[in-house]
Amino acid sequence: MTSSPSPVTTLLGPPEIRHPPPTSVTAPPPQPPPTPPPTGDPLLDLMDAGFNADPSRPLMDAGVNGDPSRPPIGLTENLSPTYISSGDSCLDFFFQVVPGTAAETVAELLSAAWAQDAATALKLACHLRGVRGTGKSDRDGFYAAALWLHRHHPKTLALNLLAIADFGYLKDLPEILHRLIAGANVRAKAKAERPHRGPKGRCFGRRPCCRQSEKLPPTIKAGTREERIAADLTRGKILSAQGAEIRRTKRTEMAIRAIERHTRDPDYRLLHDRVADVFAELLAADLRHLSAGEVAKISLAAKWCPSVDSSYDRSTLLCEAVARRVFPRSSDPDYLSLSDAHYAYRVRDRLRRAVLVPLRRAIELPEVYMSAGKWSILPYSRVASVAMKNYKKHFLKHDRERFTQYLDDVKKGKAKIAAGALLPHEIVNDSGDEVAELQWKRMVEDLSKIGSLRNCIAVCDVSGSMDGTPMEVSVALGLLISELSEEPWKGRVITFSERPMLHRIEGESLQEKTRFVRMMDWGMNTDFQKVFDKMLDVAVEGSLPADGMVRRVFVFSDMEFDQASPNPWETDYEAIRRKFEESGYGEAVPEVVFWNLRGTSRSTPVVSTQKGVALVSGFSKNMVKLFLEGDGQLSPREVMDSAISGREYEKLVLYD
Repeated sequence: MTSSPSPVTTLLGPPEIRHPPPTSVTAPPPQPPPTPPPTGDPLLDLMDAGFNADPSRPLMDAGVNGDPSRPPIGLTENLSPTYISSGDSCLDFFFQVVPGTAAETVAELLSAAWAQDAATALKLACHLRGVRGTGKSDRDGFYAAALWLHRHHPKTLALNLLAIADFGYLKDLPEILHRLIAGANVRAKAKAERPHRGPKGRCFGRRPCCRQSEKLPPTIKAGTREERIAADLTRGKILSAQGAEIRRTKRTEMAIRAIERHTRDPDYRLLHDRVADVFAELLAADLRHLSAGEVAKISLAAKWCPSVDSSYDRSTLLCEAVARRVFPRSSDPDYLSLSDAHYAYRVRDRLRRAVLVPLRRAIELPEVYMSAGKWSILPYSRVASVAMKNYKKHFLKHDRERFTQYLDDVKKGKAKIAAGALLPHEIVNDSGDEVAELQWKRMVEDLSKIGSLRNCIAVCDVSGSMDGTPMEVSVALGLLISELSEEPWKGRVITFSERPMLHRIEGESLQEKTRFVRMMDWGMNTDFQKVFDKMLDVAVEGSLPADGMVRRVFVFSDMEFDQASPNPWETDYEAIRRKFEESGYGEAVPEVVFWNLRGTSRSTPVVSTQKGVALVSGFSKNMVKLFLEGDGQLSPREVMDSAISGREYEKLVLYD
């Protein structure tokens, strides 16, 4: 058995190609929480006593900052002066691309970054996908970047595939091929169609998928029982035949499209062949490990390789390409006399039977046990984090006693539960069940092993423009920062909308903490400066020494701040620095981590050269690691460079 890369292979596709068959409520005004007992930290005690009180001082006057060298400046959605670029195209890509950013915007920002520094831009594109390390886990953003790479730098994408797969999963490779064949927005279209389907896939309304019913004979509501049964059977047979014909036609069209693209497009052919090479080489190596009893060395190639006749296989014909490489004609004398069609059929079937099935069994995929109904021997400790989230209801339904015992063992420290690939808000949204509680605990524990946050607090934007997923992420990341902070800041968070409020999060479980956070003050405005105005108020009134000021503030927001400065074209951060200097705290301005959570915003609070700040974005907890590991002064470019400095980035090479 060999798996050496082969020259361009002619794909045949399914036999249908060669032998086609015949033809709102208003809430009461918020009340400030009661003053907690003293903490021992001078600033926090002052904030507990006075931060949530009504403002008593007007904004200070100041001059205009007229620096002509700064990048273009514009206005936020709420008319506050802001930069529309950091002045560094790579940093703009790093800061402005978040989950939900339009593919066209991703391409535009990546193009500008590539023109500035191609090597850094390639790293940033892969950083979007990073599930581990300090990556963003932004799957769709990465796919948009990958399609741009294929369009403009096809060799760089194709020849870096194995390195790129390390940032996410091998499944990304057939997904890229699928999007190239079916269209970049194929997933968005499928998602848009889902709400129109009822239980068991039944269509509602006058949808195209219901047109087949026009050809059915009318339902007979009268007549004998035998006549009604016969009519129903006839309708069922017609419907079944129509469904089979639709599926057969669709499969044939997909295969023809895949073959034509592979034949006529050399860039696509290079990418397709490299994907097939990667899977073939890994699967062949895994079979050798399996034969030698070295199960721990087996990769996840069998898990992510498309199953024969799966949707990926039908749209890309990838299984045929992989099978031809794993089982070339020279590997078996019987293959030499076979026609090409018969040979392709034989090796595809052998790929399924002799490669994918035994390897998937060896790596103990939960799906193998579930599909076989072998719930009683399913190894829960081997279930990945996303699979655990998706399958937990099935585990409780089919194997409640064993699964409950496993969760008890996790609580006692006798077993572990995976949480690495989940985003904080995904766990928080499931708070209330035992799995979410344990996965949140595991996430906090894993991050705590890296380090803790000293003298830090999270500021969560809960204004109207954050409605939806950005609001959920803001709350979840704010809760995570509060859990990772050292005392006395542990469990503290500030929300800001019309009026900033300092909160001590109450509750022991994730469900209780989440319930408390969701009951906090929400509003429509985004008065960011008021957060720092209140800090200054309590510091000045309490005669706080400069070294008692909070050191770092995480701001989770869409950056669409309200206009609050009396000086024309003075940005919010410039106004904050000015106020601190005028109040005698110029050397104690807190470091600010601006964390962007909305993909439709271009507002950029600071320029790339501004010291004492960071510009980050996304929904992943991985970015928090940057601030757990380092303790030096922040700057936007240095934080970005740190995020893409791991060994995995050193494997990336520019080819065109």
